This record gives sequence, structure tokens and C-alpha cells, in this order.
Amino acid sequence: MEKIKAEAVVEDLRASFKAGKTKAYEWRVSQLEGIARMIMERETEIMEALQSDLGKPNMEAYLHEISLSKSACLFALKQLKEWMKPEKVPAVITNFPSSAKIVVEPLGVVLIISTWNYPFSLSIDPVIGAIAAGNALVLKPSEIAPATSAFFAKYLPEYMDNSCIKVVEGAIAETTTLLEQKWDKIFYTGNGRVGRIVMAAAAKHLTPVALELGGKSPVVVDSDVNLKVAAKRIVVGKWGCNNGQACIAPDYIITTKSFASTLVEALKTTLERFYGKDPLKSADLSRIVNSNHFKRLTNLLDDENVSSKILYGGMQDEKQLKIAPTLLLDVPHDSLVMKEEIFGPLLPIIMVEKLEDSFDFINSMPKPLAAYLFTNNKKLEKYFIRNVSAGGILINDVALHISNPHLPFGGVGDSGIGAYHGKFSFDAFSHKKGVLSRGYAADIPARYPPYTPQKQWVLRHLIDGSWWAILLALLGFPRD
Repeated sequence: MEKIKAEAVVEDLRASFKAGKTKAYEWRVSQLEGIARMIMERETEIMEALQSDLGKPNMEAYLHEISLSKSACLFALKQLKEWMKPEKVPAVITNFPSSAKIVVEPLGVVLIISTWNYPFSLSIDPVIGAIAAGNALVLKPSEIAPATSAFFAKYLPEYMDNSCIKVVEGAIAETTTLLEQKWDKIFYTGNGRVGRIVMAAAAKHLTPVALELGGKSPVVVDSDVNLKVAAKRIVVGKWGCNNGQACIAPDYIITTKSFASTLVEALKTTLERFYGKDPLKSADLSRIVNSNHFKRLTNLLDDENVSSKILYGGMQDEKQLKIAPTLLLDVPHDSLVMKEEIFGPLLPIIMVEKLEDSFDFINSMPKPLAAYLFTNNKKLEKYFIRNVSAGGILINDVALHISNPHLPFGGVGDSGIGAYHGKFSFDAFSHKKGVLSRGYAADIPARYPPYTPQKQWVLRHLIDGSWWAILLALLGFPRD
């Protein structure tokens, strides 16, 4: 994308925003309704794009991408009028007589850079928030998911206002050119390496950013659990989420040495039940997105300190870009598989003497996007919530917290900046503007020069809330 074209795109959007087009409630509703209609009318095309990009099973595409996106859109439509209302806040005596409120306003023209693993939902969800908040925007889908990117380029202009909402396709060159422009906010979903590039580019214009990144999300498993249910939830949360190619998929398990073998057997049984004896032939597992990521994952397995730890799986089919669900037991803590976010079907299991040791291990790592605990021990649950820092925490399940629109979704530390989903998406693309309105009555002489000891006494005690000072001030003492 040429710089001059990028500048023209931003200028067009800024002209539409300055004209006030996007601020109207009716415009926002019409665009959200357009998204909902697109999702319903183009469900087949969305599934076909996801199948082409990731080999994603239709059930998974519907549950994790289509239904979540539709729900987010309908939730925004239902709540939008309430979100847009000014929020009344208390006035204080020093401002008497006055009223105070917080008015929300759109930031302006925003850039949304999406990612490839959930290329539909992770594109459209922030778009929903930006539109609900009244912004003009550019969506830059991931070139690594070309079919979904092409879907947006074709259908967003058909269902939405192209003078305020534009799609720019392309790869690194196009993204770099877009980042050179001045935006009112940049929303990026992806990895930390590119996140740093986005932040550096945004800093040149003092542009605020939201970074939805990832990290090594741990699963701590107590022996005091319903193991049959826990195993199913872990398996579907790891391999039923894009075959592990998900930012909130379990990255590693921690359990006690005494319970590890029991847990491993339960996971093996569940994996075989879900995906058969030859998981490479299963239609319910997504493929690895491309050959680069396939090689990255096989390189992790080829490490001799890791390959010797394979308990289950490890099979590969380079032609189909498939890797079987793989369990690894007691891998070295300094191995690459424990240092990098796996983002694939490999699941190391770390053993500790007692479960409380797992908290120190987790906290020694960069803060994850999600942390999971399986236990019936309420004391352990409280300790986990209080002492483990993560973007979000889920007890006795995996990944489901993203489906609750009343919860913020985002990272902390290395796993991201900012949050979205539900009203948090609206807030992510809004500025909260404080407004104070005063009347002309009860003007207090003590605030004006020339200052005297008596005026200072009244003001000091007025600020401290002294009723004597309030009464004197309202009566106009001390006088000039």
C-alpha cells in the first residue's frame, strides 16, 4: 500500500467522522444491524473461509467464531442506548451549586489489526466495539488467513457504510504503511514481538493502543476434582480450540507427582475418545495454519530433551499440516517448549511436590492471558485467585470466560494492554469526558483576591467539609 493511498484513506475517514456521521445513535444501530445480517446471511461463506484458512471444523467455526460474534453484536444493539447515556456523578460542596456528569464520546478514526487463528471473530468483535462507540475505522485482517481477509474485503462494503468503515488487505508492507499514519487508537491482536512494533509506531503520534497478546496460560490440576469432567474440559479447551492455536488455550499443566500418572491416563482416554486412535485423520481437529508454524512446532518436538518426554501423540503429517495432540511429561524447564508460547497441539505436564509450589512457578513466568485451576478446595481457589496474576482466571473449566460479555477480556503485563468484550469493547474505543455545570447563585467571595487570613480560614475549612465554614461561605463571609 502506497503511503499516499494510506493517507487518502485516513483523510476520507476523518472527513466522515468530522461531519458527525458516526456519532448518531441511528447510524451506529444501522451498522451493527448490518454486521448481524452479514453473519446470518453469509454463515456458509464464513465457514468456507475458515475451512480454507485453518481446516476449522464447522462446529468449531460456529461455536467459537460465528455464534460469539453474533452474540456480541446483538448484545451491543441491546445495550447501546444505555451505554451512550451520560453518567450522573455526585457534586461536591466546593462546587455548589453545580451538577456533574461523565459524557462518553468516540475517539475518532481507529485502526484494528487482526490475527489469523480466529480470523473472523477476532476481527469483527473489536469492529463491533469501535462502531458502537461511534468511530470511523480501518480493519486490517491477517494475510495469514487470506480467505477470511478476502471475505471482509468483499462483504463489509456490502453490509456497511464504506465512507466510515474500510478494509485494507495486505501483509507487512501494508501494515507498516498504515502504522505510519496518525490514528486516534490502534487495536492490535497478535504476538508480543509485533505488539512492540505497534507500540513504537503509535508512540510517534502519542496514539493510545490496546494490545491483545498471549502467553503461556497454565492449568493447575488438583487431585480433588471430578477427573472425568476435568479431563474433557482440558482436552476440548486445548485441542478443540483450533488444535491449540488459541491465545487462551492451555499451554502447560501443573499437577503433583503423586497425581500425574492418573491425570495422564484420563487425558489419554479422553483424547482417544474424542479424536480416535489416529487423530491425524480426525475431521474434528484443525490443521496447523501454514508450513512455517508447522516447522516451528516440529522443531520444538525435535529437541532431544523434549522428544524423549512424549507420552502420547507426536505424529506428524507435513503434507496435510497436521500434528496429533501430544502430551509431554516433565520436560526441562529451560527447554524452548517451556520458554515460548506453544500455540499448537503440544501440552507439557509439569510435576511439583505440592500444588502450592505451582503458584511460584507461574509467577516466575511472564503474566499469562489466562490461568486455570481445577479443584474442589475453596481455600486453594481463593489463594489462586489472590496470588496468581493473569488477564483472566477460570476455575474448573477452560476458555469459557470469553463467552460472558459482562467480563473484561484482555491481558496484563506481557499478555496485553487493555480489555474488551461487551461494554468493555465500547469503553475501549471511547473517551470519558468529565462535565461540570454551575449556576451563578451562592458565589463565594473567599475564592477571590485580595486574599486575607479570614478568607484562607474559610476556604481551608470549606475544603475540609466544616459546616461552619460552609454556612459562612454561603452567607458571603468574609466580604471583600
